[in-house]
Amino acid sequence: MRRRTVFCLLLFFWTAHAVHAASVDEDTLWQRLRAGEVVVLMRHAATTPGIGDPPGFELGKCATQRNLSEAGRRDARAIGAAFRQRGVHPGAVWSSRWCRCLDTARLAFDQAKPEPTLDSMFNDDDAASRAKLRELRAKLAARRETSPLVLVTHDVNIRALTGEYLAQGEMLLAVPRSDRLEVIGRLDARAGVARSAAR
Repeated sequence: MRRRTVFCLLLFFWTAHAVHAASVDEDTLWQRLRAGEVVVLMRHAATTPGIGDPPGFELGKCATQRNLSEAGRRDARAIGAAFRQRGVHPGAVWSSRWCRCLDTARLAFDQAKPEPTLDSMFNDDDAASRAKLRELRAKLAARRETSPLVLVTHDVNIRALTGEYLAQGEMLLAVPRSDRLEVIGRLDARAGVARSAAR
C-alpha cells in the first residue's frame, strides 16, 4: 500500500511537471526575453576539441587557450541574428574573461563586458567557487536595469549556479531572486528550438 501511495505521488508530480514543461514553448521564452527582467545564462559556443585549457594558458593570450572553432563562430553569429530577428536587444552582456566566451559574446551581440565572477571555475577549489558565486549573485541583485542581461560563461559555472547542463551555445533563461536564479526555460537559438529547462 505504501509503495502504491509513493507511486501515485510521483505520478502526480511528474504529470504536473509535464504540463508545466509543455507550456514553456519557444514563443513564450522569446516573449519573456522581450519583456525584460530576465537573465540569459549562455555557455560559450563550440570550441576546438578538448577539456579545459592547455597547461600554462594565460588569460590575456588567446593563442594559449582552447578557442572557438569555425562552427562555433558561425553558431555565435546565428545566435545574435536570432535575437535581432525576434526584437530582443540585451541591455548588457557580461562575459568570462576566457577568449572563447568573449568571442562568443562579441560575435553574437557586438559587446562584452569582462566579468571575473564568470571566469571558469574548472580549476577552482570549493572556497574559490563559492566566493565567485556569492559575488556574482550580489552583482545580479544590485542590478537595476530591466533590459535582458546575457551572461556568457562555462559549463561548470552554469551547473554550479543552476544544476543544469548546457551544450555549447545553449542558453538558460532565469529570473533573479533574492538568493538564486529561478530557471524558466532552455533555449537553443542556433536551431530555433526552445524547451522547458526543468528535466
